[in-house]
Order: sequence, then C-alpha cells, then structure tokens
Amino acid sequence: MTTLSTELTPAIALPTAAPVSETARIRLIDALRGVALLGILLMNIPGFSMPNYFSESFKSNPGDVNFWVSAVISVVFEGKMRALFGMLFGAGVLLFVSQKASAGQSTTWLFIRRMLWLVLFGLFHAHVILWIGDILYLYGWCGIIVYLCRKIKPKYLVLCVPIVGLIDFGVGVGVHQFFRMRRIEYVQAKAVEQTGIPLTESQQTAIEKWEELEKNFIPNREQAKENTQKMKSDYATVGGYIRPMALKGQTIFMPIEVWDSLALMFLGLALYQWGFLTGQWSNKSYKIVMAVGYGLGLPLAAYSFYHGVVYSPNLEAALLRLEQVAIPWTGLIYPFQRMLLVMAHVSLLTLLYKWNWLQGLFARLEAVGRMAFTNYIMHSVICTLFFFGYGLNYFAEFQYYQIYFVVLAIWILQLVVSPIWLRYFRFGPLEWLWRSLTYWKRQPMWR
Repeated sequence: MTTLSTELTPAIALPTAAPVSETARIRLIDALRGVALLGILLMNIPGFSMPNYFSESFKSNPGDVNFWVSAVISVVFEGKMRALFGMLFGAGVLLFVSQKASAGQSTTWLFIRRMLWLVLFGLFHAHVILWIGDILYLYGWCGIIVYLCRKIKPKYLVLCVPIVGLIDFGVGVGVHQFFRMRRIEYVQAKAVEQTGIPLTESQQTAIEKWEELEKNFIPNREQAKENTQKMKSDYATVGGYIRPMALKGQTIFMPIEVWDSLALMFLGLALYQWGFLTGQWSNKSYKIVMAVGYGLGLPLAAYSFYHGVVYSPNLEAALLRLEQVAIPWTGLIYPFQRMLLVMAHVSLLTLLYKWNWLQGLFARLEAVGRMAFTNYIMHSVICTLFFFGYGLNYFAEFQYYQIYFVVLAIWILQLVVSPIWLRYFRFGPLEWLWRSLTYWKRQPMWR
C-alpha cells in the first residue's frame, strides 16, 4: 500500500489552487466514486437486515444509541451518497465518450450496448442475487438518455435539478393523495362495518383496495411478522417475496423513479464540464460551496429528521397523518437539502484531496472506485448470504446500530482487497466482464 500511495503523490500534491493533471482528474473522480460506493451501503444495509418498522422501537427515544445512529445516517448520508453516485455516473458518460473519441472510435452503439448489458446485470442483481434496491437496471436506461443529451449546454442541464425536484414533489403529492383517498374510504367503511350495518358494494371494495395496498406497500403488523419469516426462509421463499416487489420497481414505478436519477446525472455532466468534480475550482470556491452547503443543508436535513420523529414515530401515527394532511409540504425540503449537502461533501473531499491529506486512504478509495461495479455487487452477495434465511440467517437478529459493524467490516475488506487486486489486474472481475461484453471481445486482464 505504501508503494501505491507513493505513486499517487506527484499527481495529487496540490498545495495551491492550480489545475490538477488529467491523470489526477480521473483519480479524484475514482476516489469520489469510492466514497459514494461505500456510503451507499450505509443506506442499503437496513434493507438487507432489518424487519418492517424496525425504527419504531427507538425513533422517539434520544436515550437509545440507535436513535443517534439513525439521526447521523439520515441527516449526513441518506440520499447524498446515491446523489453523488448518480452525478459521477453522468460524468462517466463524458469520460467514456472523450476516451473513445480521442482513440478515433465511434461511441454511440458501443455505449448503448454497454448500457443494455448494465440493464441485464441489474435484472440478475434484483432477481437472482435478490437485492430489491438494485440501481443498475435504472442506471442502464438512464445512461442511454444521458448519452443522447450529453451535448446540451451545462447551464441548461443544471436547470433540470430544481425542475425535477419540483416534479418529484408533485408526483409525491399525487401518490400521497392516492393513498390518502384509499385510506379515508377504508376507515369510513370499517366504521360502518363496526356498527353492524351491512356494507355496500363500494364500501366492501374500499376495504379490499386498502388491504391490497397494505399488502404491497404498508404491511400491517401481522403482515410485517409474515414478511420477517419469509426473509428468514429458504432461497425460493425469499425470492418469492422479493421478486414481485423488484419487478414493480422496474416496471410500474420506473417512470416515477427515472426523473431523479436523470437530474443527478445531468448535474454530473455539467459539474464535470465546469471542473467542479475534477478539482479545477479554486480552493476558495470549494470552501464557499462547503460553507453554504453545510450552513443551509444541515439545518434543513435536521429539521426533516425531527419532523419525522415528532409526527411519524410509528405506523399508527403515520397512517393518522396520512388521513389528516392533504399536502405534505415538508417533502419540499428533501431534494434541496440533499443537493446542498452532497455539494458540500464533494467540496470537503476535494479540498482534502488537493491538500494532500489522507493520501493512503484516498489511494484505497480510488481502488474501490475503480472497482465500483464489483464492489457494489459484492455488497449484495455478502449481505444476502449473511442476513437472509438461506445464508447465516441473521435477518432481524441485530439491533440497528450493530448492523453498522457489518458495514465497517465490508468497508475494511474492500479498502484492503481492492488495491491488492489492482496491483495484479487491470480491472475488477465484473468490470472486466462488462468491458469484454461491451466490446464483444475478451479484454486483457493481467497487468
């Protein structure tokens, strides 16, 4: 590891605000991608390990260590790591195009084939490895759209972010209204049922519709217990539970989810061209972005967390609020606090990188970022085999704070293994496979 750090020193020793070299630009992006990749596991790990409504036991209890772990994760990292990953994916489109253009290669069909393979990897990830939170499928389709829009001027691409934020809020309100209407109809029908008066056909339908929504999206207490038992069962049972939900995410909800990812990728295109993601801004500029981002973003994110603690501490309170609140205005906070904080995070990391601090750690993060595809899938393989019933069956066995010891172990593993692997091989194993499939030719692997 000392050798690798020493090799990086000339490229990142930037005591002043001078532009970094082309090699260092790519290395900085690799390091940021490594941070995003490891950070995403902070948000994904509960999906692998925790039952429905796991946070109810500590959500309103500041005396519980789980409360504070949840607060830090929610305020500092939730949504920000995925946002960073999306931005870097967008920047990666231009990196791919520029590298191929400089070599005199045609890029359009090559890139589309690359993205279609990513879509297939995403299907395998969701339906065979059984991770419901897969992003590869979504990113594959988004990547094609981003490629077609890559020549749009950065200032127009940046406008997509607030526009999509407002669109997301509007869509969220629409979904809220849909659930709210079904819930109110259900509550009214149940009230009639309790009086002993025979239900009308529409009232019976209202009960059936809500119970179907509960089953798929808001499981009641009994259904939550059943879901836990399914996750602690064999592969076929776990797959039977996860695959239908994954399929809905990749079909029915795809038109809703695609906009947020596209906005982040467009932002990444713009920020790459402006030099923000490549360390080309002055140190003063990064400090200003960091001060504004943390100064505004942290209070907004903290308020969002506080609001959830006060008004939605458990399932019953959340359902009551669903009935009472027509428009959840606090939802407007999320897209803006997320962008403020992700910009601040990038600024902080870039300054540390340019100041030549934590060289050894950054060198390891670069290796993790270069193997992001392999490491992302490795997260799912390790976690499913550790937590799911057909593996070690630790699902719903740990306290919330304890699952982050698993995260730490995976981080250490990947920070150690990734640099060692890249000493001997040109690519991570899945990067090599993806590259070979893209070019439809076996690529050299050994250094």
